[in-house]
This record gives sequence, structure tokens and C-alpha cells, in this order.
Amino acid sequence: MKSPLEILEMVPDPEIPVINIVELGIVREAIVTSENSVEVTITPTYSACPAMFTIEEDIMKIMKENGWDAKVVTKMFPIWTTDWLTDEAREKLRVYGITPPEKGADEHHIGKPKKCPRCGSMNSKQISRFGSTLCKASYQCLDCLEPFDYFKCH
Repeated sequence: MKSPLEILEMVPDPEIPVINIVELGIVREAIVTSENSVEVTITPTYSACPAMFTIEEDIMKIMKENGWDAKVVTKMFPIWTTDWLTDEAREKLRVYGITPPEKGADEHHIGKPKKCPRCGSMNSKQISRFGSTLCKASYQCLDCLEPFDYFKCH
């Protein structure tokens, strides 16, 4: 039987399917409470993240499919931070076309040039504070002219 954490690594983020919820840092812990029961603690990337309901359902479904009874607990504190993204998740974001946040950065980095995930140029500009989802901002590379999302720091 796979461990709860190994199972949770199979749950993709509904908004960015190239990374899983463990890599994203949404899963805070998975504690085995009895022989086939587990309590999974999650923290949303944003308090109003619409994907959290889907994530909770996905957790319950996949755990059941793998022989576990799961209870999902959502904790809002401490608040999620982009520092919880794994290095693997940051690279997967970049390959997917989303510029990952810098470690230790804060929201004051928004609006400043970001590295284009396609050509690597830093010659970019923010075109919208909000991208395809609340957790991203829209940028455009001024060299290759391609638009791209930046995963906002917080």
C-alpha cells in the first residue's frame, strides 16, 4: 500500500496541472490516525482560491481509491507562501510557461521585470496585475513578444 504522501503526490493542482498539491505546498501534513485512516491538512494558496473545493474532493477520491479513509482539514494559518513551492515545482512552472516566484520575495516584486520562461530575457513588463488566475500576474516579454504568467509571491 502506498503511503498517504505518495498518494497525495498524484493529485495535480486543478489550475496548474503540471505540478501536484504536495510540490505546491498546499499539503501541510498527512497523519495516519488509524490502520486505514489519514488526516490531511491543507492550506490554500489564497483564502478565496476556488480550486480548494476541487482539491479536497480529489484528495478524498484518490485516498479512497488507494484504501484510505481520509479526513481533510483546511488551516488558514500560517498563511501559504510561495516559499513552500519545491524546486521541482518551480522548474515545472517554468517549463510550462509560468515564471516562478523568487524565493523569499514578497508582493513588492510585482510590476518589476520578470524572466521570460520562453527565451530567458529579463526585458519584460507587467501588462496586468491579474493573470489567468488570482495567483498569477500577466507579463509580456519585450524581446520575443510572448505573453506569460508570473506566479505571484506572497
